[in-house]
Amino acid sequence: MPRKPVSTTRGVLEIDWPLFGELCRALALKVAREYDPELILGIAKPGIIPGVVIASILQRDFISMVVTRKAGEELPVLVTGPPPTVKGRRVLIVDETCDTGHTLRLAINEVKAVKPAEVRTAVSFKTGPFQPDFHSFETEKFIILPWDREVVADGELVTRPDYVPYLQNKR
Repeated sequence: MPRKPVSTTRGVLEIDWPLFGELCRALALKVAREYDPELILGIAKPGIIPGVVIASILQRDFISMVVTRKAGEELPVLVTGPPPTVKGRRVLIVDETCDTGHTLRLAINEVKAVKPAEVRTAVSFKTGPFQPDFHSFETEKFIILPWDREVVADGELVTRPDYVPYLQNKR
């Protein structure tokens, strides 16, 4: 689902695979030094990739939940909630970026409803005012991730159409 349009003047930060891997390693280390999650929960789609990497590094179980934004709506909508295996366990919710915190707040509320022992949050990129428990990188720039830059159109890989203005005005 395309992201909500934001000003292209805030700048763009393109992340490649090696940098993304290093950011995940750094985030896993930050988490391990302060928290011992039993379960890593990735928010699908964007939080799945960093979530799985962090779960692998920490050697923890991985699960997911699905949150999306419907066209024309600003607030996220729960599609699939956390599984019952959350109950009584220390959970780390992982997402790709965090700006307003709407998605993380929704995820936290849904996870808490299943009665975990504890829940904390981690994001690869903190891009706004919401403060997750852990983040690996903070910027106000628009983030373009390596798995998100291109899409298939008419059988060919092309730059994601909603990213073209950002890449043309890249600073």
